[in-house]
Amino acid sequence: MITLNKIEHHYGEKVLYNGIDATIGPRDRIGLVGSNGSGKTTLLKILMGEMEANKGRIEKAEYVNIGYLPQDGIQTSGKTLFKEAETAFGDILELQDKIAKADEAMLEMDTSSEEYYDLIDVLGEWEQKLEESQPDRIKSKIERILTGIGFELSDLERDTGEFSGGWQMRIALAKLLLQNPSLIILDEPTNHLDIRSQNWVENYLKNYQGALIVISHDRAFLDTVTNKTYELKLGALNIYKGNYSFFLEESKKQLDVLRKAHANQQKEIREIKDFINKFRSNVKKASLVQSRIKQLDKMDVITIPREEKKIFFRFPKPPPASSKVITINNLHKAYGDNVIFDGLDLRIDNGDRIAVVGVNGAGKSTLARIMADQEPYQSGSIEKGINTVISYFAQSQAEELNPNNTVLEEVEASAKGNEDANPRAALGAMLFSGDAALKKNTVLSGGERNRVALCKMLMQPANCLILDEPTNHLDLKSKEVLQDAINEFEGTVILVSHDRSFLDGVVNKVLEVSKGSMRMLTCNVSEYIQRIESEMEQS
Repeated sequence: MITLNKIEHHYGEKVLYNGIDATIGPRDRIGLVGSNGSGKTTLLKILMGEMEANKGRIEKAEYVNIGYLPQDGIQTSGKTLFKEAETAFGDILELQDKIAKADEAMLEMDTSSEEYYDLIDVLGEWEQKLEESQPDRIKSKIERILTGIGFELSDLERDTGEFSGGWQMRIALAKLLLQNPSLIILDEPTNHLDIRSQNWVENYLKNYQGALIVISHDRAFLDTVTNKTYELKLGALNIYKGNYSFFLEESKKQLDVLRKAHANQQKEIREIKDFINKFRSNVKKASLVQSRIKQLDKMDVITIPREEKKIFFRFPKPPPASSKVITINNLHKAYGDNVIFDGLDLRIDNGDRIAVVGVNGAGKSTLARIMADQEPYQSGSIEKGINTVISYFAQSQAEELNPNNTVLEEVEASAKGNEDANPRAALGAMLFSGDAALKKNTVLSGGERNRVALCKMLMQPANCLILDEPTNHLDLKSKEVLQDAINEFEGTVILVSHDRSFLDGVVNKVLEVSKGSMRMLTCNVSEYIQRIESEMEQS
C-alpha cells in the first residue's frame, strides 16, 4: 500500500533517519515508538506529504487516502456538533445534492431528448453509488461515534465553538473515524480521552478495516490496538512483528544475542592477535601469521548499539504520617451555576495509592487542587492529618515555569529551606547535566518541562503526593522510571491520569468522579474497566 525507500532526514547535524525502509500493508496496525526527539511526528508528516525528506522516496498506491489526527491545535466553530461531524460524509452529501438537482432538472427537460436519457443513465450510476454508501445510516453512525468518545446526545445541537480544546480534539477524532480512510494516523490520541472513552476507541480500532499508525505513550493502548511495532532509534527504523509488549521482549532477546556474539567475537579477536604477536618473528609461521592478519581485516566487527540516556530519580524519604491523611466532609464547590461537588465526603488514609478517574469535566483536577490547597471552595471542611505534608504536581505545572529562569535556577528556588536538597544531582538524574542545566525554561520541549517540574518536587520531602497528569509529554521509558519512583515511595499517592498501564502498575484503589456522585473501589484501573463494562451489560 505504502513503501518507504531509503528515507534520510536531518536537522542540522542531528540525523533523524539514516536511510530507513518500511512497507505499510492495508491491514497493518503499527505502533510507532521511540524516545522524545527521535523523529516520530516528523516521519508522519513526511508520510502525508506535509514535509519532504532530504533523501529517499515514498511510493503510495493511488487508492490510498490518509486520515491524520495531530496531538493538538484543531479548533472549529460556527456549526452544531452534529453538522460538523456530518462534514465527514462530504462526498455522500454532495452526491445527494447532485441527485436532487438532477431530479429537478429532469422535470423541465424534453423526455424524448438525448440529454434526458443521458441524464437518466448518469442518475442511475449516482443512485447506485449512493445506495452503496448507506446514507440512511449517517445519523446513527454519527451518534454512535460521538457518544462513544464521550459526548452526550444533548451536545449534538451545541455550537462546536462552545467546546474546550480537549473536546475539540475529540470532534476531530470522531470526524476521522467517520471518514473511514484507508490509513488512519493518530498522534497521541489518548491525551484528550478519559478512561471510558479510551476503552471505546480501543474496541473500535480493534475492528477497523483499514490500516493504522499510532504514536502513543500509553502502553496499554498500544498493546490493544497494534500488531506491529516500528521503533525509531539513533537514526534507524527497527521493525517488530508484534505489539509493544512483544517489542520490549523481542528487542531484549536480540540485544542479549548480540552481546553474546560480540563477547565471542572479541574473544576470537584476542586469540588471533595473541597468535600474531607470538609468532610475528617466526619465519616458519609467516604464512600462518599473514593468514590471521587477513582474517582480522575481513572480519565484520560486531558493535553493541549505544544505549540512550535514561532518567533516574527517587522521591525524598517521607516524614512520618498519621493514619488519616485527608478527610473531606460535605464539600460544596461550584463555578457559578456549574456545581462540581455538592455534599462530597472522602477519606484518604496513609499508604493509599489512588487513581482518580472520570469523564472530562467531572471535577478530577478540581478535586486535586482543592486537596492541595490550590483551589477555594464554597462550603464544607477539609482536615489534614497532623503530620500530613503535601507535594503537588499540577496538570499545568510544566507551563508555569518561570520563563526568565534557567533550569538550575528554577529547581534551586524550590530547594530553599532544605539544606539536604541537591539540585545539581537531581537535575543530572533527569538528564540535565552540565550545560543542559543552564538552558532557559523558554527553550525546553514539553517532555523537558515536565522533567523540570518533577525535579522541583524532589527538593522538599512530603508524605502525600498529589499528581495531576504527571505523564503528559513523558515517553514510555520515562513513565516506567516514574512508576518505579512511585512504587519506592513509602507515603500516600493520589494520581489523576487516564493512562491505564501506568496506573495499573502503582495504584490499589480507584476513585471514580462523576457529575453528582463519587465512589471509591478497591481495584486497579483494568479491573475497574471490567467492572463498568459488566455494569453496562446488566443495565
